[in-house]
Amino acid sequence: MLHLYFCSVHFIRQSFPFKYNQFPCEVTATSRHYVDRLFDPDPQKVLQGVIDMKNAVIGNNKQKANLIVLGAVPRLLYLLQQSSSSLELRTECAVVLGSLAMGTENNIKSLVDCHIIPALLQGLLSPDLIFIEACLRCLRTVFISPVTPVQLLYTDPTVIPHLMSLLSNSQRTQEYITQIFSHCYSGAPDGSVQPWRHPEHRPSVRMQALKCFSVLAYENTQGLHDTVLVDGELDQPVEMQLTAAKCLTYMCRAGAIRTDDSCIVLKTLPCLVRMCSKEHLLEERVEGAETLAYLMEPDVELQRIASTTDHLVAMLADYFKYPSSVSAITDIKRLDHDLKHAHELRQAAFKLYASLGSNDEDIRKKITETENMMDRIVSGLSESSIKVRLAAVRCLHSLSRSVQQLRTSFHDHAVWKPLMKLLQNAPDEVLVMASSTLCNLLLEFSPSKEPILESGVIELLCSLTQSDSSALRVNGIWALMNMAFQADQKVKVEIVRCLGTEQLFRLLSDPDTNVLMKTLGLLRNLLSTRPHIDQIMSSHGKQIMQAVTLILEAEHSIEVKEQTLCILANIADGNTAKELIMTNDDMLQKIKYYMGHSNVKLQLAATFCISNLIWNEEDGSQERQDKLREMGFVDVLHKLTQASDPNLSDRLDTAANH
Repeated sequence: MLHLYFCSVHFIRQSFPFKYNQFPCEVTATSRHYVDRLFDPDPQKVLQGVIDMKNAVIGNNKQKANLIVLGAVPRLLYLLQQSSSSLELRTECAVVLGSLAMGTENNIKSLVDCHIIPALLQGLLSPDLIFIEACLRCLRTVFISPVTPVQLLYTDPTVIPHLMSLLSNSQRTQEYITQIFSHCYSGAPDGSVQPWRHPEHRPSVRMQALKCFSVLAYENTQGLHDTVLVDGELDQPVEMQLTAAKCLTYMCRAGAIRTDDSCIVLKTLPCLVRMCSKEHLLEERVEGAETLAYLMEPDVELQRIASTTDHLVAMLADYFKYPSSVSAITDIKRLDHDLKHAHELRQAAFKLYASLGSNDEDIRKKITETENMMDRIVSGLSESSIKVRLAAVRCLHSLSRSVQQLRTSFHDHAVWKPLMKLLQNAPDEVLVMASSTLCNLLLEFSPSKEPILESGVIELLCSLTQSDSSALRVNGIWALMNMAFQADQKVKVEIVRCLGTEQLFRLLSDPDTNVLMKTLGLLRNLLSTRPHIDQIMSSHGKQIMQAVTLILEAEHSIEVKEQTLCILANIADGNTAKELIMTNDDMLQKIKYYMGHSNVKLQLAATFCISNLIWNEEDGSQERQDKLREMGFVDVLHKLTQASDPNLSDRLDTAANH
C-alpha cells in the first residue's frame, strides 16, 4: 500500500488558494458554468460537465486559466479521489487535469499547490489500467515542467517501487514512467546534483533509484539518451555496486555508452568479474555472471578482456562445485537455501561461458580445457531444470562454432547423443538453440555428421520445417541443407522423400526470407553432381521449374534471385535435366534478362547457366548453341564483354568461345 501524504482540502467554492494576478485574463460566464456543473447532484450531469470541460480546454490556454481561477482543480481532485465516483468520471477528471497541466508554468504551480501529485499517485493503486494511464499521463506532464519540485516523487519510499511494478503494464505506462524517471533522475539542466545522489538520501532510496535505472535501461534504445553518472556507486556496498553495474551494462547495450568507454572497461566489467568470486553470496555470483554475459555478448573485445581478468574462466569452474563438502557456510538455513538454488549457479556459469566463447577461438579452447568442462555440459543437457538445460545448450552452441572443437572435444565426448535426446521433447526455446547447434554438428568436416545421420535425424528435421516458429523452420531446413552438402544419393533421396515435394515447395513460398534462402540452399545442394541432378529432375523437374519461375518473377531480394539462378545453373549442368531449360523458352528469356541486369551477381549467375547449356564437349551442344544464337544470346554476350568484374569477364569469355 502506498503511504502517501495528503493535505485536507475543503471544497468551498468561494475561496481559492490562488492569486488572481497570476492570470491576467477575463473570467467569463461560460467558464463559471463549466465549474458550476461539477457540483450538480446528478452524477451523470457531473460526468457530462467534465467531458464538456475537457473539450473546451483543448488548445485553449485562456479557458484553462479561467477554470483554475474559478476553483475547478480542487473539485476535480475531489471527484477523482472519491470511491463513490464512477471509474469513467475519475478517468475523465484525470484527463482534464492533464490538459490543464499542458498550459502555462503558472498552471503547473497552481496544480502542485493543490496537491495534485499525491492525489494522482494514490490513483495509481487502482486496478483499472485506463485510469492508471490517465493519472500517469498527467503526472508526466507535471513532472517534466521545470517548476515542479522533483523531490515530490521520492518523498515516500514506496512510490518508486510501485511505479516500477507498473512499467510493464502497457506501452503507455512504460512511456510515461520512463519520461518521469528520465527527468527526475537525470539531473537539472543547470548541472546541479542529481536528486537521487544527494548525500542526505538514505541508501535504500538511492538503491531504488538505481533499480529504476536498470529497469528503464534494459533493451531501451530510446528511453535514456543521456549517460547517467552512476559509476560512482561502484565504490559502495556490494548490492549497490552490483545494481550500478547492471544499470551501466543495460545502458551500454542500449547504445547510451560505448563499449570501449572507461566506465565499462575499467569499472563495470571488473566489478562484475569480482562478483563471480566465491567470497560473494550465491545470489550475487549468479547476478554478476549473468549481467557480465549480457554486457559482453555482442563485443569480442570485451570478451577477450574478461577472459584474462582475474582468471575468470577457471573461477567459473567453482560454480559447478557449490556448495562443497568443505563449504565455509555455517548458517544451516543459508546452506539449505543454497543447496536448493545451486542449479542457478550452473545456469549462470553456462550463460557466461557461452558469451565468452561466442567469437574467439583461443577463448573456446581455454573453456573446453577447463576441468571436466565437456562432461559438465553433457550433464547440463539432461538436468531437471529447464533453465539449466537451455543455458547448457547455449554454451554448446557457442563452442560448436569452432571447427577445431567439432573435430576434437565434440567427437571425443559424443555430445550429439544428449543433444539428440534433448531434441525429442523440449519447449520451443530449447528446441531453437538445440537445432541451431545440430546445424553445426552436421557440417561436412564434423565427425559427428555420420552417426547423427545413422540415428534417423532426417525425420526429426523435416518435422521442424512444419513448425509455427520461423526460427525452428529455419534451423530445420538449414540442418537439412548442411546434411545434403556433398551427400550420397541415398541421403538426398531420403531427404526429398521424408520432406515431401509439397512441403518443399511450401517452404519456397515461406514469408520468412531466411527460410526461403535456406530452402534454396537445400535445393542447390540436392541438385549437385550430374547423376543426382538428373535423377531428382526426372522425378520432380516440373514442380522445381515452376517454383524457380515464380521466384524469378516475384519481388525478391538480389540474394534470393542469385541463389535461384545458381539452382538453374546446376540444372543446366545435368545431362538430361538441361533439356527442361532448353525446351522452356520463357525460362530462357528470363536468363537472358538477368544477363543484362544491372547487378553483377545476377549477371554472373545467369551467365553460368548459359555456359553449362552450351558446353562443347557435351552431346547436343551444337543444337543448343544454335537455338541460343537465334534467341539473341550472342548479342547479349558481346554487350557484356566490357564488364569490369574479373569473374564475370572470365565467364563471358568462356561462354563466347563456346
